[in-house]
Amino acid sequence: MGTILAVTNGMRRIALIGIMFTAVLATIFAARPAIAMGPMATQDEVCDTAADYFLGDENYPEAVKSHRLVIAAHPDDALAHYHLGFALGMLGRHAEELAEYRDAARLGLGHWDLFLNLGRVYLEQGDLGAATGALETAVSLGPDHAEAHFNLGLVYERRGMIAHAQRQILASLRLDPGAPDARNMLGLVYAEEGDFAQARKVWTELGRSEPDFGPARANLALLDLAEHRTDESLSSRAAGFRTASSGGPR
Repeated sequence: MGTILAVTNGMRRIALIGIMFTAVLATIFAARPAIAMGPMATQDEVCDTAADYFLGDENYPEAVKSHRLVIAAHPDDALAHYHLGFALGMLGRHAEELAEYRDAARLGLGHWDLFLNLGRVYLEQGDLGAATGALETAVSLGPDHAEAHFNLGLVYERRGMIAHAQRQILASLRLDPGAPDARNMLGLVYAEEGDFAQARKVWTELGRSEPDFGPARANLALLDLAEHRTDESLSSRAAGFRTASSGGPR
């Protein structure tokens, strides 16, 4: 058996046992959901007007400084911890980001996107158990958000819980039917189940509707190669299709 390198459009890659070619996947982590900082932000989304101004302006170094001052004065401000974590993550300081998200959750913040971002950090670190718990909470708190279902489906897939993954990806697509990443992921789930006909159908339709979406074309080409091999069954080769996270922009 060779190695399949499942690659996203981001920076993370993972090599696993599988067929002897490269499967190209969609970006798993696109931009993390923006924290509402504009004029339409509600009261429960603003911890401090001045500090959150820098966050909304994407001036993350100043956002970090300002939110640290807010927390120094109000150490139990869960929203300030969340906003500080978000800014730290945008600066690539992920250990600190995770600590602030944990503090926000410990202090009782119940925002779905906090747990989505928390789950994504855990997933990037390879802590699938913690990622599962956080993302299940995100889905529970924000059942109408496609991102929550998509990322929970990703974690389930990484854990080999393919039926659970399929349900979450389909739930994501019901909320956002055109999402290329989720459609590509659905094809991947079908491939892992050994249903190469359905995988081909999904990737073909995706390629037609999104002609610039490279992973669909690449996966179809790989599927063609797989189906021409005679030295192992399609079902055994399906185990080679895996996903990977990316360290894309937050």
